[in-house]
Amino acid sequence: MPALDAVVVGSGPNGLAAALVLARAGLRVLVREAAPDPGGGARTLPLTLPGFLHDHCSAIHPLAAASPLFRRLALAQHRLRWIEPPAAVAHPFDDGTAALLLRSLDETGATLDAADAAAWRELLAPLVERYDALLDETLGAIVHVPRHPVLLGRFGLLALRSASALVRDRFRGPRARALLAGIAAHAMRPLDAAATAAFGLVLGAAGHAVGWPFPAGGAGRITDALVAELAAHGGAVETSAEVRDLAELPRARAVVLDLTPRQVLRVAGARLPARYARRLARYRYGPAAFKVDYALAAPIPWRAAGCARAATVHLGGSLEELEAAEAAVARGVLPDRPFVLVVQHTLFDPSRAPAGRHTAWAYGHVPHAFAGDATAALEAQIERFAPGFQERVLARAVRGPARLEADDANLVGGDIGGGETSLEQMIARPVASPAPWATPVRGLYLCSSSTPPGGGVHGMCGANAARVVLRDLARGRLA
Repeated sequence: MPALDAVVVGSGPNGLAAALVLARAGLRVLVREAAPDPGGGARTLPLTLPGFLHDHCSAIHPLAAASPLFRRLALAQHRLRWIEPPAAVAHPFDDGTAALLLRSLDETGATLDAADAAAWRELLAPLVERYDALLDETLGAIVHVPRHPVLLGRFGLLALRSASALVRDRFRGPRARALLAGIAAHAMRPLDAAATAAFGLVLGAAGHAVGWPFPAGGAGRITDALVAELAAHGGAVETSAEVRDLAELPRARAVVLDLTPRQVLRVAGARLPARYARRLARYRYGPAAFKVDYALAAPIPWRAAGCARAATVHLGGSLEELEAAEAAVARGVLPDRPFVLVVQHTLFDPSRAPAGRHTAWAYGHVPHAFAGDATAALEAQIERFAPGFQERVLARAVRGPARLEADDANLVGGDIGGGETSLEQMIARPVASPAPWATPVRGLYLCSSSTPPGGGVHGMCGANAARVVLRDLARGRLA
C-alpha cells in the first residue's frame, strides 16, 4: 500500500477543504503548495507600509460564514472570529446618499425608493428564510436530485434570468435597481447575460441571512484555521513545493488538483485522454481584477454617511452605468467609470493598521489579461464618491492582472473566479459531467473553483471533490 491515501496539489480554501474532508474520514493526506505560505487567495500580507495588513485576494466572506462545510468544522476553536459590520454593502449615489444592504429586510427597504421596499422583501425573504437549505442545493453538483424542490424551483426561475431583466421587472426606482445590480456584478459578466441574477440573489440573500463578514486579523485566519484543523486530523501541508509534473508526487491512491484547467494541462496533460484534454483547453477564463491596496492616514471621506456603516462599498452609480461598465469589459475595453469594489476593514478591525491609521482594499473590473494601468480610473471612481480620498493615501500597492497571476497561478489573466461564469460554463465546469470533479484518469480529481459550485471562499469545490474520492474508495475503484 502507498504511504499516503491522497495528495492534494494547491492549498487554497478548496484544496484545504478537500484535504480536511479526506483526513476526517481517516485517510492519510498530504497537501503540496508552491508558494512559501498556504492559502492561495486567502492570505493576509504586509503589502504597503510596516504595520498595515492587506488581504491578498479575498476580503469579504459571506459564503465562508454560511458554507455548509465550514459550519460543520467549528473553526472558531482555531481562533477564527467573524466580524460583521452593521451594513453588508453600501451603494452610494451622486446625490450624497447610499442604499444599504442590512440584516433587516425592512431597514434595507427604508434606504430604497419607497415604492420598492415591499418588492425587495417579496423577492428576497423566501430565500433568506431558508438560506441554509438554498446553499445545500446550490453549492453542490448542478445536476442532482433536489432535497428542497419547491425552494430550488423558485430560485431557479429567478436565477436563470439576467440581472438587468430581474431588477427592471421587480423594482420601479433607481436605488433598488442599482443595489441589486451591483451585487450581481460580482458575476463579472454583462448584466444582461443569462443567470447573472443568480449572483445577486445568492449574495443579496446572504446579506440578510449571515451578513457579509470578514475574519478578524485578515483572510489568512481562514487558512490558519483550516491548516490547524487538518493537522488535528493527521494531515500535513508542505510549502515551497511546486509541482511541475504528477511524476514528482509521492505515491498515493488519489491525487486532487486545486488547479484551474490551464495548470491541470501543464502538470497532467501527458496522462489525460486527448478528448478530455481538448475540452479543458477550450475552457474560458473571465474578466480580470485590477487591485490596489492602500495605507491611509484616515478613513475614506465618503459623502454618503451610510458608507461608514459598511465594510464593502460598491462604486458603480446607476443601473445603466453598471450595465455600460460591465459590457465594456466584456468587449475588452477599460470603462471610463469601471465598477469598483472597496473594502474598509479597519473601520471594524483596527488590528490591521497602526493606531489611528487605516487600510483600503479595492479592485476594479477590467478586461481579461488587461496590460494597462487602471489606477487612475479606479481612484477617480473613489474620489467621485469620497472627495479628498487621494489626500489621505500614504502608500499604495498596485497589482494588475499579470501581477495577480504571478502571485497565484490560478488567477489566470487576473480572473479571480476560476473561469468565466456564463450559464454554459457554470453547467459544464470545467466539462459537462454528472461528477465533474473526477477526470478520466483513475485516481485523479479536480477541486478548484473551476469546478462546481465555482468561485468564492466556501470550500465546497474541495468538499465535493473529496466526496467523489471517498465514493470511489468505497467502491474499490482506487488501488
